[in-house]
Amino acid sequence: MSPGATTVIAADDVRAALPMPTAIAALQDALREGLDPETDPARTVVPVDHGQLLLMPSHSRRYAGVKLATVAPGNPALGLPRIQGTYLLLDARTLVPLALLDGVALTAIRTAAVSAAAADLLAAADAERLVVFGTGPQAHSHIEALRAVRPLRHITVVGRDRGRLAIFLQQYGDSGPVVEAGTPDAVAQADLIACCTTARTPLFDGSALSAHATVLAVGSHEPDAREVDDETVRRSTVVVEARGAALREAGDIILAIGSGALAPGSLVGLAELARGTVKADGSRPRLFKSVGMAWEDLVVAGVVYESHQGRV
Repeated sequence: MSPGATTVIAADDVRAALPMPTAIAALQDALREGLDPETDPARTVVPVDHGQLLLMPSHSRRYAGVKLATVAPGNPALGLPRIQGTYLLLDARTLVPLALLDGVALTAIRTAAVSAAAADLLAAADAERLVVFGTGPQAHSHIEALRAVRPLRHITVVGRDRGRLAIFLQQYGDSGPVVEAGTPDAVAQADLIACCTTARTPLFDGSALSAHATVLAVGSHEPDAREVDDETVRRSTVVVEARGAALREAGDIILAIGSGALAPGSLVGLAELARGTVKADGSRPRLFKSVGMAWEDLVVAGVVYESHQGRV
């Protein structure tokens, strides 16, 4: 294949080629088939005047790829996405470019799909009450993803901006689960809690969590920012995508280790959970802390490319 044959796959085509259940299954299958997240190259973060440039490469037997993403905290006030990006998928043997994919759509799906893949392994089978912190794209994606793995009947959305919260709720009708606004103390009745925010300090009191609750924290990849408190970490079985990535980037983990609330050796890798070599303790809360990794993008980008090729 010549370089000129690179396929451009726009956001709508990414979404059409990657239904959430397909993304969840692809990620779980990759882990069960032997993918080792610990071998993933570290993310490169370059500070710039108005945010960050992120470079995320990965490779497998079939594909190689790299995502160039940007994080611009001031963008939402301008009506623009906070996170933007492009994904370049390459043939693993020749390194010939195969496709250029919309990175925003890919990230929105894969982030929530990773959370749901973990929740499917951690949460009670009959989990029906979800609390979502945040009103951005990842909050929507997490509702979609978690509905794909658990029978949700009631969803509480916690947001700081009342206007954005109202707009968020308007997108959910009378069919499906009840979706309503709430406050952080709703975590006391929750089976699942999804933290999808840009917060740098804890969102709720971990002592309020029920023993069967599963917490998904995805909002930060910075070592000095956190969405959950020491008590949440101390009480929970803590699962991460990869120990190395968590110890580099996950403030929820790093700060809890620093305070003595967590022993680094107690971290459970998502791959171990997927392969069944480790079982979560059902008598205590479960916490999945995600920072977002390049292998996840590569897995779902490959699925999108193959689906797109099958339709053209």
